[in-house]
Amino acid sequence: MAVFGFLTGYIVPFVLVLSLLVFVHEMGHYLVGRWSGIRILAFSIGFGPELVGFNDRHGTRWKLSAIPLGGYVRFFGDADAASKPDEAELSSLTPEEKAQTLSGAKLWKRAATVAAGPIANFLLAIVIFSVIFAIYGRPLADPVVAEVKADSAAAAAGVMPGDVLVALDGKSVSTFDDVVRYVSVRPELPIVVTIRRADMTLDLQMVPRRTEMTDRFGNKMEIGLIGIVTNQQSGNFRVEKLTPLQSVGEGARQTWHVVTGTFDYLSNLLTGRMNADQLGGPVRVAQASGQMATLGIAALLQLAAVLSVSIGLLNLMPIPVLDGGHLILYALEALRGKPVSANAQEIAFRIGMAMILSLMVFATWNDISRLIG
Repeated sequence: MAVFGFLTGYIVPFVLVLSLLVFVHEMGHYLVGRWSGIRILAFSIGFGPELVGFNDRHGTRWKLSAIPLGGYVRFFGDADAASKPDEAELSSLTPEEKAQTLSGAKLWKRAATVAAGPIANFLLAIVIFSVIFAIYGRPLADPVVAEVKADSAAAAAGVMPGDVLVALDGKSVSTFDDVVRYVSVRPELPIVVTIRRADMTLDLQMVPRRTEMTDRFGNKMEIGLIGIVTNQQSGNFRVEKLTPLQSVGEGARQTWHVVTGTFDYLSNLLTGRMNADQLGGPVRVAQASGQMATLGIAALLQLAAVLSVSIGLLNLMPIPVLDGGHLILYALEALRGKPVSANAQEIAFRIGMAMILSLMVFATWNDISRLIG
């Protein structure tokens, strides 16, 4: 029973969420590739041995593979799922056949085909967030202080109950969520908090303190806190109903918040303001999927939207093997007026694969350490 509960509670939600995100990502590559006249040999959800599949009338093999940790579209003329050109095969093709390969297509078509995957993930996130806002509305709370925690950054700066936060580092805020979002990713970074108190406007300097928080599932995370709290009376908690068009706008804004938050997090990692042990891999994603599933479909969909943005950004990293690496090679080709040599591409792909494997090992080690710690 314990094994069955683990499968249904964690593995099934994880596989369903990840498969949706991978399908949308690869469908972006597929649709733009087909539109660009590139032949597609295979569309796979998962890696490894094929479990089930079929051939369509265009000669594409659609398949579900055994390892549900990604997927790929394999184009005509590719040596592998990473779209490394098969130089031996390409040299034997006619000009007409070569035009149907990814490497033989016009530069802008190649770039569009490669970029379409991450773009599809961003669009999926916007759609999911938009649906959530359209159905459930937008929760709001005014940025009014109800309580100031003792010995906090806000207390040291002189913040008082009843103060209204109007700007952070000169950027206006309209909700308490705006404040939380801005402060949480800036631990140990000085910020200027502009408050309105009666008929006065004050600029207060403070430094958010890096604080370890634990969520309802026992997961620990580090965020920046200044030590202010709002409540129903001060914050006027409410849910704003949105029109379909407003929901799309909020969906796009929420997606952008995830993008900027991700870059802020990476910046904190590089500068040492946050620990790298918060970086998670497949085990942590599976765990989060199961936990969100217990909170209902809206929570699971929200996680799917965040992960979709993460997959889009990950694939845009300038690492050979990933979409971003291909785009860098195409940019170099545009600057040089000719493709990067096959030997240089081979070296780049090997380096890229080593980097990806190292990242996966590190993230998985974090997952295991978290489980046994």
